[in-house]
Order: sequence, then C-alpha cells, then structure tokens
Amino acid sequence: MASRPPKRIRIPLNGVLLLDKPVGFSSNDALIKAKGLLNAQKAGHTGTLDPFATGVLPLCFGEATKFAQDLLDADKTYETLIHLGVSTTTGDTEGEILERKEVNLSRAQIDAVLAQFRGPIQQVPPMYSALKRDGKPLYEYARAGITLERAARDVTIHALEFLDYQAPFLRLRVACSKGTYIRVLGEDIGAALGCGAHLQELRRIQVGHLTLAGCVTLEQLTATEEGARAALLAPVDSLLSSFPEVLLSEPLAMRFLQGQRLTLAKEGVLLPEHAGRVRVYRQGQEPDASGAPSCRQLLGTAQLHEYGVLAPERLIATAQPA
Repeated sequence: MASRPPKRIRIPLNGVLLLDKPVGFSSNDALIKAKGLLNAQKAGHTGTLDPFATGVLPLCFGEATKFAQDLLDADKTYETLIHLGVSTTTGDTEGEILERKEVNLSRAQIDAVLAQFRGPIQQVPPMYSALKRDGKPLYEYARAGITLERAARDVTIHALEFLDYQAPFLRLRVACSKGTYIRVLGEDIGAALGCGAHLQELRRIQVGHLTLAGCVTLEQLTATEEGARAALLAPVDSLLSSFPEVLLSEPLAMRFLQGQRLTLAKEGVLLPEHAGRVRVYRQGQEPDASGAPSCRQLLGTAQLHEYGVLAPERLIATAQPA
C-alpha cells in the first residue's frame, strides 16, 4: 500500500497582502490561491470584489484578521466603464442582455444626471449579490428565476467624477461609503439617462487609506521564490495607520495585554488630542550594548475615553513581554 505524502505544515504568518485582484477570480478564489502560495495558517479577505472586477483586495493573515472589519467599514474608490444603452440581468458583463437602446447623449445631459447621484442616495441591493435572505444568498434565488423584494439602503457618494465619454462608453471615478454597489449605480445612471446601462469594467483603486501603490499581482506572488513571499506582506498595523497612536511603557503594556483599563492621565503618557479609537504600542527600549534599539511592538487597538482612560479593544495574541 502506497504511503501518503506528508501533510504540509502551514506557517503562522501575520500581516497584510495588498493584492491587485485579476479578472475571473472571486475574492475567495484569490484568497485561497494567495494563502496556498504563502503556505499560511489563517487568512481572510476584507470585502468582496465581483469576479469581473479588478483592483485593491487586502488579504489579512494571522493576527491581521482581527482588524479586517475596519476595511469592511471603510470608504472605497473605484474607476468604472459604463456601457450605456445595454441592460443585463446582472448589471455587468456576466449577465444576459435584457434590452438595447440607442444612445444619443450630450456631455451636458450626462453632467446633469451625474449631479443627481452625488451625496446621500438610496440604493436597492441587486438580486445578484451575496446578501442573505433566510440563510441563502440572493444570487441563488436570482439563478432560480426568483426576484425578492429588497429594502432600499442609504449610501453616500462622496465624489462622482467624469473621466471620459466615447459613446456608448462612459468612464467615471467613484468615491463612496461602505455598502455601495457600483453595478447598481451604473444601472441607475443609465435609467436616469433613459437608455439603460451595465458595467463593462470595474477597478477598485482604494480601500480606506490603502491604494494600488504597493499592491502585488498573483503572477508576481507566484514568481517570487517561496522563501521570500512572506516579505511581500505589510505589517499588521498598516491597517491601522489612520488611527492616532499611544505608546506604553513595559509595565503599562503588560497590564494592557491583560485586558485592564488604564488611566493614563497621571502616567506621563503622551495622548492624542481627541478621544476615540487608537492603536497601542509597547514603547521601544533604549539601545543595548551593541547600540541596537529594540523595536516598538503593536499591542492592539483601544478606545481612548475622557480623562485619559484607555479601554482595550482588540489585542495581539502574539505580543510578548519585551
């Protein structure tokens, strides 16, 4: 009887891979591929990109998964190419064509309609989405030919920028709040223009403060030598750079890691000007005999309340005493 090959031992990596997701991969497909190439133990993505879409998809590994929700809640920025005059069942290129109409629009007409979609708006989530009803995603109902009532949701279009128009293709840049469906936005713009529309292309160029700069492709990850791939991960605190920081001495750091609320007003700790969410570090030590200082270490996040009270929120399990 042939012996089984030894089971591959996964590596406990901690960090963030900024992936430029390619066309044809679901977010989960891209995660599985990257996780396998990195041989990582634990990983998760930070929000779904449709298979036909490309762009910024932060993948969190190990301790970074604790902070993935921050990116799920973050604003996003996209560039999209809208095909005017053609409506599809899915609002993108993957669906069947429902209707074709002639497109004869001026720039002034387009600008007038775009103005209607800036600021707070309401969207009805599409049937072809991962939103669940009775434990089943809406796209399963849609594939079965069932259309369900969906309540409109409040979203905000922070910026809607005209980039180019070569009939019947309209290119836009969209900065929006979480929960915004660009497919629905494209369809609604097409409806307001009286011709219908679907998305021909969609590229996410920013998630929170993370941009395409520094992203790697699956091809680049594959081409990198196996032992060097982990170096492509950004540190865990790259997800938290928009939050003010608090540096704690070793005694305070140990108490923080035990989940204790700390009153820092009398501890001589330099605090941010305003209360709110902060990232917390163990302060680096003085240089040793060799002249090399020890690096500061991320301990987690906390809520800073009035009077300098620091309440632990999410802690880094791998943080060790200095």
